[in-house]
Parts: sequence; structure tokens; C-alpha cells
Amino acid sequence: MFLKMTADVLQKHNGKKEQGMGKMILASSSPRRAAILKDYKLEIIPSPYVENHTKTAFSYDYAENLAYNKAKAVADKIKEPALVIGADTVVVLNNEILEKPEDERDAFLMLKKLSGKTHKVVTSIVIIDTQTGICRKNSTTSSVTFENLTDEMIKSYIENYKPLDKAGSYGIQEMPKGYIKSVEGDFENIIGISSKSFQKLLKSFE
Repeated sequence: MFLKMTADVLQKHNGKKEQGMGKMILASSSPRRAAILKDYKLEIIPSPYVENHTKTAFSYDYAENLAYNKAKAVADKIKEPALVIGADTVVVLNNEILEKPEDERDAFLMLKKLSGKTHKVVTSIVIIDTQTGICRKNSTTSSVTFENLTDEMIKSYIENYKPLDKAGSYGIQEMPKGYIKSVEGDFENIIGISSKSFQKLLKSFE
């Protein structure tokens, strides 16, 4: 079911690229974000910004600042009119941020924490206009509830899907049947960016 939902959201039409605002640049190396926003014909320039993972308590300001810093690091290098998009996704359990795991042991411990519980997935989006300096942002929150996972299920997932590049140590689009109990809210948001939230933010520049 969840794999089909993922295919649907990654293949659907997200609307036409807006005109008259210069080119649009996605300051991200995430193939998942690029796939969701593919209809906008974005130029991809991975942000050189290095994230600071010392903070553990969640706030929307924290996530939005990360997205801003990613976009700003690219926007500062662009000498022509453009909209630069930065995004950051965080997994939050009991107000604790679960970042990307350091190694497989860390991934195992994170998934053990998430087992049988409901957590939030927050993706913040920031768009910077390089010509005017105007910056706008929004954040979208979804909820995911895991089934009770056995140690064997966790080890199997880590071994087969190598989730070390994903916040919270998992990707909703690749979770096998029997791992996820329910999802509430925008599914694309959990993958990495909501096309609806992006389009709404983009329209604010018209």
C-alpha cells in the first residue's frame, strides 16, 4: 500500500513552472526532492552548507533556519535573478530530533525508539529571491505510526535498505509491508518535500 502511494505521489503532475521570476534553483542533493518537484524543471545546485547536529530539542525555528542556511549558501553565489529553494526534513519523537544516523548501530537504536510509537515528520521550505533579497518560508507536519518492530525486522531493514542518509533512519517510500501502522498528513512531506506546500510558497512571489 505505502509503496503504491509513493509511486503515485512521485509520478503525479505538480503543475507548470511559474514564469517571470528568473530561473529556479533547488539547493539540495536529495534525489527524492528532485523527483517530487521534477515538473518545475529546477536547476540542481547542492548546498555547501554544513549542518550542525548538536541540537536535540525540536523547534520550527530550528528546522526553518536549517532550510534557510542551505538556500542562502547557494543564493550568495548566484549573480542573476533566481529563486533559490532550500528544504530540511526532521523526524521528531517526543520533541527530540532524530537526525541521520552515524552508523548502523545508531540506525538500529533510532528505529528501536520509533517502534510502536507515533512521531512527527516536519519539512521546512525556504525560498530566497536573489534579486530582491525577499525570503519566505513555511513548514509542513505529518505523523507516522510504526508497528511494533522486532529486532530482526529492524536489522533486516537496515541491511537491505541502508538508511544511513535519511533522518530518523528510514525512508517511508521504501518501508516493507508490516512496518508502518498509519500515516496522517501530507505523504510527500514525509518523503522530503510537499509539492502542495512548495506551490503555495512559490505563488507568494507572484
